[in-house]
Amino acid sequence: MTNNIPLAERLRPASLDDYIGQRHLVGENGILRKMIQSGRINSFILWGPPGVGKTTLARIVANTTEASFFTLSAVTSGVKDVREVIEKCKAESSSMFAKSRPILFIDEIHRFSKSQQDSLLGAVEQGIITLIGATTENPSFEVIRPLLSRTQVYTLKSLDIDDLKILLDNAIKKDPILGRRKIDIKETSALFRFSGGDARKLLNILDLLEQSTPTSLPIIIDNETVTERLQENPMAYDRNGEMHYDIISAFIKSIRGSDPDAAIYWLARMVKGGEDPEFIARRLVIVAAEDIGLANPNALLLANATFDSLRKIGWPEGRIILAECTVYLANSPKSNSAYMAIDRALEAVESTGNLPVPIHLRNAPTKLMKELGYGQGYKYAHDFKGNYVEQQYLPDALTGNRFWSPCDNPQEAKMWERLESQRRKK
Repeated sequence: MTNNIPLAERLRPASLDDYIGQRHLVGENGILRKMIQSGRINSFILWGPPGVGKTTLARIVANTTEASFFTLSAVTSGVKDVREVIEKCKAESSSMFAKSRPILFIDEIHRFSKSQQDSLLGAVEQGIITLIGATTENPSFEVIRPLLSRTQVYTLKSLDIDDLKILLDNAIKKDPILGRRKIDIKETSALFRFSGGDARKLLNILDLLEQSTPTSLPIIIDNETVTERLQENPMAYDRNGEMHYDIISAFIKSIRGSDPDAAIYWLARMVKGGEDPEFIARRLVIVAAEDIGLANPNALLLANATFDSLRKIGWPEGRIILAECTVYLANSPKSNSAYMAIDRALEAVESTGNLPVPIHLRNAPTKLMKELGYGQGYKYAHDFKGNYVEQQYLPDALTGNRFWSPCDNPQEAKMWERLESQRRKK
């Protein structure tokens, strides 16, 4: 029976003592370790790449606190499923035998729609459940603000080489199947490179090596063997597509570098590898804003249309929509001026704090505000020739600062010339 269970599942840690990685969270002074030891668990979201221990950490919390543990997958669950689980949690909470609030673990919480996330708010607010979410996407963009305000976000990191070495050593020593095999470790660089900081990948590669080696022979771990076996069975260790993060990186950089042939090749690799089409579409939207930006504002419109069309059309025809957008973005002029402008402005906010809004720019909806001078002296731009008038818009401490600088392309050259022309006229 054990033979049918994947190695990653056979070795899933049951306690923090066996947990590998994330020392900033579960180390001696880690916030999650302290929370678990205290037994007072607040709702939180675990954000990090695949295979770094998000689900395992949630289960350890449940085991340690002896809380009832319910789990939902955002891929397969709807609002009805959420409500049913919450009702079960209500019953558990009201039981005289309950030692702590039930834990509801939601994998891939970023895939929940707004209405699905809304359905969780009351249960979290009333303390019916302790919510633990797991996501590979930035919660700031994918989780609704009311739910974010009721949870703490903890960032998990890819496993480093030391973590992977411990994981490899544990697998060989503790797994009942690998423990019966002779294992000859000659080199580990390819094993660790293909793992990419993902514990599940590393264990799945070991599983592949074990299953593809006759029991009469030792399992050889060296760069040549690992590379050869993975080329023979490229999808064996990553359901999201071979070398998921490397390939999406190559895809984005090919578009940024204006190479449509390379971009379409990497797109094909992701399509063939079974990558989530919406994951690709989201990256196209980001590239359109970050790398093409004001050089071709239509790129963002097309990327958004691609995302919407993909949801309407579905798969496999959706690959054509992704391909059209990919080629268009790769051939578009490039600019990162908007991206750089917001980063410069964020640095200014970080260094100067909450500077007051100039009083002439403030609204005056009440009599008291008007008496205090709010809005006095404001010049309505449309009352002036060319819809432009000289006026201070930045806080006093930042007057004269320029955060946006154009890149070298015709579209932004026109913007800059118009801006400079207005400034000269003043």
